[in-house]
Amino acid sequence: MPSSFRQVGEKQLPHEIVFMAWSPKRDLIALSNKVGEVLLHRLANFQRVWSLPPNENTGKDVTTLAWRPDGKILAFGLADTMRVVLCDVEKPESLHTLVVNSPVACMQWMEVTEENSVLASFYNAEDESNLLLPKLPALPKNYSATAKIFSEEKSDEILKLLGDVRLNVLVLGGRSGVIEIYAYGMYKIATITEVFGSSLGLCLSSDLKSLSVVTEVATESTPEVTYFQLDTSLLSNYLPEVTRMARKFTHISTLLQYLKLSLSCMCEAWEEILMQMDSRLTKFVQEKNTETSVQDEFMQLLLWGKASPELQALLMTQLTVKGLKKLGQSIESSYSSIQKLVISHLQSGSEALLYHLSELKGMALWRQKYKPLGLDSKTIEDAITAVGAFILKANELLQVIDSSMKNFKAFFRWLYVAMLRMSEDHVLPELNKMTQKDITFVADFLTEHFNEAPDLYDRKGKYFNVERVGQYLKDEDDTLMSPPNTEGNQWFNFLQSSIHLKESPLLFPYHPQKSLHFVKRQMETIIDQCLQKPAVIIGKSVRRTLCLKLYKESKSEESSPRLLKLPFLSNTNGLRAIEFGNILNSANESSSTSFCSFLNAHFYDNETITVVLKENAESEGKDRILSQLDLSSVYFHEETVKEFTWNPNLRLDEHSDDIPTHTVFLENQWRVLENMKAQYVSVNGIRKVACVLSSNLRHVRVFEMDAEDDGEAEEEEEEEVSHNFTGEEEVLNQSENIQDSICIGEADVTYETEINESSVES
Repeated sequence: MPSSFRQVGEKQLPHEIVFMAWSPKRDLIALSNKVGEVLLHRLANFQRVWSLPPNENTGKDVTTLAWRPDGKILAFGLADTMRVVLCDVEKPESLHTLVVNSPVACMQWMEVTEENSVLASFYNAEDESNLLLPKLPALPKNYSATAKIFSEEKSDEILKLLGDVRLNVLVLGGRSGVIEIYAYGMYKIATITEVFGSSLGLCLSSDLKSLSVVTEVATESTPEVTYFQLDTSLLSNYLPEVTRMARKFTHISTLLQYLKLSLSCMCEAWEEILMQMDSRLTKFVQEKNTETSVQDEFMQLLLWGKASPELQALLMTQLTVKGLKKLGQSIESSYSSIQKLVISHLQSGSEALLYHLSELKGMALWRQKYKPLGLDSKTIEDAITAVGAFILKANELLQVIDSSMKNFKAFFRWLYVAMLRMSEDHVLPELNKMTQKDITFVADFLTEHFNEAPDLYDRKGKYFNVERVGQYLKDEDDTLMSPPNTEGNQWFNFLQSSIHLKESPLLFPYHPQKSLHFVKRQMETIIDQCLQKPAVIIGKSVRRTLCLKLYKESKSEESSPRLLKLPFLSNTNGLRAIEFGNILNSANESSSTSFCSFLNAHFYDNETITVVLKENAESEGKDRILSQLDLSSVYFHEETVKEFTWNPNLRLDEHSDDIPTHTVFLENQWRVLENMKAQYVSVNGIRKVACVLSSNLRHVRVFEMDAEDDGEAEEEEEEEVSHNFTGEEEVLNQSENIQDSICIGEADVTYETEINESSVES
């Protein structure tokens, strides 16, 4: 046996593995199992780095895995929640989530390699937003919403999500025939509906000119597997514009997430204890026997220093001096935290959003370049206006916080002194000083905030809304319970009376009656409409150029052909069939006998395919082979081979007798996988590694493909280890291990196509 491929790890896993994907940049492999876990392992000894267990927010039915080309982010699709989660490679944390309309069946994440002078200048130029905008402050770590994202002191999670400026594209193939293309894995640039059936595999060419898709179409008898080739030349022709637009939209998407998290932190900073005053006053109204209103009760205490027995009982037995101090401290602490978050995070994020949208509007006005991509200046203007309205609402919240802090501070100071007098405790001289101005201030506060509101009781079960900040942060109503008083606002009254200014596009609209959450949702909806239009326009430009029927699924899993790899078909007449000869390369053996059955394959690089074979003549335990198939040997004598012509009216499996067959001998690039029922393989030609999975989906072996074994000592060690892996149950993972290329295996023969090097994902 040749000593190719050095084994560096072996492990028996507790759960069945359904997907494997090597990192393009590191010796790391991502796995997903049947219980919904996503795992990351190192090459060395197959050591686990981290695991991400299933949860309600993400889901547990993992359908596919894909790495971003820089290896910093892992994407995985979930069928039960219909989401695609982008996960940080450093730690098992979700950085971003894409919501899709149907479960994702397959994914490809590729880097665009096309180069031109315009793109080169864009890639090399420094992002002006970094020069003109202040760096977004990290959100505090002490909130659950931000404990895992945007909160690292020395790292910028926004930049981690954006990644390198060079364009990379995430392609999602759904079960409903819809294909979505996301620039930088975040912004949807195309929604394609030109194919039908559930996607089994797809490949977007690296120059963005063509997209190849293989789907499974349900028929009355058995499902039919079909190959589609789509023309995506609009993306290629406008590549610099697509890149700029996508980069800008990706900035906008991350900023929307930043604002969402900032608002979540503000909601956490607001405490339920702040509602205590409202609930106690409502209970007081329900229990008191007098006709006097609550406002009059407090006014009498303010003016005459004497409280009714009912008010005294409320203050001394229910609220208490200690409770009042605690309430005052909670309000001051909570309001200060919210105020800081609004100023440093909500406002800075909104201003950055306004900047990027304004730049996007400038791009849209260059109609020659951006109109064919669906960029519309009118929808962007609407988005800018919506962001402006959100900024105004945030400023309104700041004013309400500032006013509330002053009001509560004066009110609590007066009430604290009054309660001390009721309990006949000593009042410090500095607390006893209260000017006429202070009395007027408290009286105005009581007049405005202590009016009983029966309609409010019908809506919220309380008569008072003394605490005015919570209504901005609770996502319960579109309208505010107690909107700000605009009667004395001269600017507001002036705008209302001026028809021209009222409808001027130069002024942001102000919604005094609406909540902060309502204005935020309105902003997100308008921006989303702005972002969606290019995806629709670009998607409609995609045209189907080729549709070829490959085969029908067989009722027997073992005899059914299986799709394993998908390159871009540049020439269907270049189809070849490969038959594996005797591994001993014996020319005397009869060529009519097939020595190997084909189990699984992956492209190792543009010139090589890694295959798992089953040798028919060998006994169990020594019948599985890992091998490298050099494609140059397949096409070496191409000029002497009769050209194959594909009749589009027939399926590929109906052409079996017409396809030129080439017998391949494994020579020295192979290794027997002893004591292992190997079934699947995942490879990375860049890192020169392979991971072999057994048919029971639990036993894995990892190999370095360009290294030689260390000799007999290692073989003996492997033999000892292999005794631990016996009695494996044969489990066929029929469609779960479908990957990303078109290499169709049927029994002992494999069909290969002529490959366009520039479009194959290594």
